[in-house]
Amino acid sequence: MLETFRMSRRVLSAVIDKEKQSVKILHDKLKVYSLTGRITEELMLKAFKAVKKNRGAAGIDKISIAMYESNLTENLLSLMRELKLGTYQSIPLRRVHIPKGKGKTRPLGIPSVRCRVAQEVIRRVINPTFESRFHNNSFGFRSGRNCHQAVERLFELAGQGHRYVVDVDIKGFFDNIPHDLILESISARISDGNILRIIKKFLNSGVMEEGKIIPTLKGTPQGGVISPILSNIALDHLDWFLDEQKLLFVRYADDFVILCKTKLEAERALDLVRTFLKEMELEDSPEKTKIRHFSEGFDFLGFTIKSRSVQMRTKSKEKFMNTIRKITTRSRNLDGKVIDKLNRVIRGTVNYFGTKFSTMKTTFHKLDRWTRKRIRCMKYKRISQEDNWRCKIKYIKKMGLLSCDNLYRARLHC
Repeated sequence: MLETFRMSRRVLSAVIDKEKQSVKILHDKLKVYSLTGRITEELMLKAFKAVKKNRGAAGIDKISIAMYESNLTENLLSLMRELKLGTYQSIPLRRVHIPKGKGKTRPLGIPSVRCRVAQEVIRRVINPTFESRFHNNSFGFRSGRNCHQAVERLFELAGQGHRYVVDVDIKGFFDNIPHDLILESISARISDGNILRIIKKFLNSGVMEEGKIIPTLKGTPQGGVISPILSNIALDHLDWFLDEQKLLFVRYADDFVILCKTKLEAERALDLVRTFLKEMELEDSPEKTKIRHFSEGFDFLGFTIKSRSVQMRTKSKEKFMNTIRKITTRSRNLDGKVIDKLNRVIRGTVNYFGTKFSTMKTTFHKLDRWTRKRIRCMKYKRISQEDNWRCKIKYIKKMGLLSCDNLYRARLHC
């Protein structure tokens, strides 16, 4: 175990050193020395459009996207000058807590619209430099890659006989990534001091909660535009460590699994990961990190995956049903707007879970029956089986309500 720890420590420190050494070996071809010049009016406008498309609430300055857009040209030119001259200052994020299930909440940091635009600009500027570096088994927050591809890659490896799965959950990942690790990893590839200082300001912006500004000494906030790429940059070290250890894995952001042929190999892999994460000043969650066989099943990216089935995991079903409950409260009237809201939820759920590799026919059929029950309860303000005859399926279809099962069948035949 001690030897394993020493090995992981050497590998982690060597990864960043290799980045710096490779610059000299390859005659500066890998390292970028000037990125500030790539910040243009066109890039600023593209960044704003991306922020607008993602919507989102206002930050602590209470300036909404619409308010920012009302004087867009001047706002973008002013922000561009600050980014290029290095005078940009990041303001604290607004802390909000969203339900996570079982009474728990997940803390989010909401940047101001201005800061979101700045983060999107820097993200677009640095992304090409790191995209070529990222491991092929990393699928999160990368252009042209998605969750479904990650699951398909997992099945590809499983088909090669790797049936033991090390399901690793990094404890509070986004809140605990060391700033030094992020900045050293970026500086190994980028020498533009201005860009590095701006990223450091993003990380050190602080969070306002209950009227008090709390400094951010580590972590990158969930809700920050630049957080996904920073998380990939940090975990890229882990990817290449696993690769050097000849371990097969699939990663989507901080959600990753390692696939092995034997239980002994899986136990060795888990020991290696734990010691390597410790060196990164991170740790796994003991109650959530498990070694499982495909026959037992495990959760990955919202799916419960077993040898003979791929279903929505229990939490995903609960999330769907809770959303439907909020839309179909009996105190409201059943009208076209309610149907439209339900259809958006149904369409989004089927688009994600209704894949060719999933086995969702029975589940979607049950969810359809339950949704129709909610519709009848909303219409007649009660729960009664007699209402099944008063409001038949064909009548509900005439309302325009989509069916999970029908959409799923249509997707399978596309």
